[in-house]
Amino acid sequence: MTVTTSSNQAALPMLFTDVEVVSVERLTPSFVRVELGSPDLAHFGVDGPRYDQRIKLVFPDPVTGGITSTEGADETWFATWMERDAAERGHMRTYTIRDVRGSGERTTFVVDMVLHLDDDLVGPGSTWASTAEVGDRIVLMAPRRGFPYGGIEFDPVPGADLLLVGDETAVPAICTVLEQLPDDAVGAAFLEVPVAGDVQDVRHPAGVDVVWLPRGDRELGVALHDAVVAHLGIPGAHVEVAPDEVDPDLWETPSYSSSGEDVVDGASGVGGTYAWIAGESKVVTGLRRHLVNELGFDRSRVAFMGYWRRGVAMRS
Repeated sequence: MTVTTSSNQAALPMLFTDVEVVSVERLTPSFVRVELGSPDLAHFGVDGPRYDQRIKLVFPDPVTGGITSTEGADETWFATWMERDAAERGHMRTYTIRDVRGSGERTTFVVDMVLHLDDDLVGPGSTWASTAEVGDRIVLMAPRRGFPYGGIEFDPVPGADLLLVGDETAVPAICTVLEQLPDDAVGAAFLEVPVAGDVQDVRHPAGVDVVWLPRGDRELGVALHDAVVAHLGIPGAHVEVAPDEVDPDLWETPSYSSSGEDVVDGASGVGGTYAWIAGESKVVTGLRRHLVNELGFDRSRVAFMGYWRRGVAMRS
């Protein structure tokens, strides 16, 4: 690894640094695993389990190769970055830390990236991942030890019956959570992926059923929706969600609401069901209606996250 330590670690309450690709592995037809390294990652740290910890990656513009610089960055860097044209600053996207390897200045992050097989879904992240090679450089933003950062939404009460649901964009987060659960955890995880070859072996507690749902020729989210509804025993037909009813920024957790709902202090008590659902916003919206309207889920025990919206370009 040849990346040198940046000079801005003392100036920012998060890691904002260049990282280098140190390994690339094609996991399945739709997933590539990229390992990213920098001496600056020695400063990474979170309080408690990582679970679904999100980070930001800035990819070069696919046409111009333009990408932001971390040199001399201060607290105004994001506003300055947003003012620049994307062809110059690159494109920011959100990913999950799939694993952390090594220690000290040899710390690396493992990130699993989706390679969209549908041309209509290809974006800067999947374009970069499809050709990533050892030695390539991108920019990363992640938690810095000792500073609040956020980005972890999985927060069940003790003894909860877990429900983890997601499409391919949420597979890395769900798999990461499964591998960190205590041995006595119970519940179910439903993961929809494009093709049967995308099914992966993932370590998980014996009491958590893991159900993979290859989509094949079916419409995005149909298999996922039907499997979750059947699991919960909800009567009734598939919920139809009109395009104008979908919030492309859907993000409803106990501590934040994109729709302006009242937030709560956090889940309390022991047991009950805890749901963590992420993926395409329309699919997540349909499932949210079932859980909230049909089952009356307590807001403190659910997290509904629109990781992406079909046909809508992500801003960051």
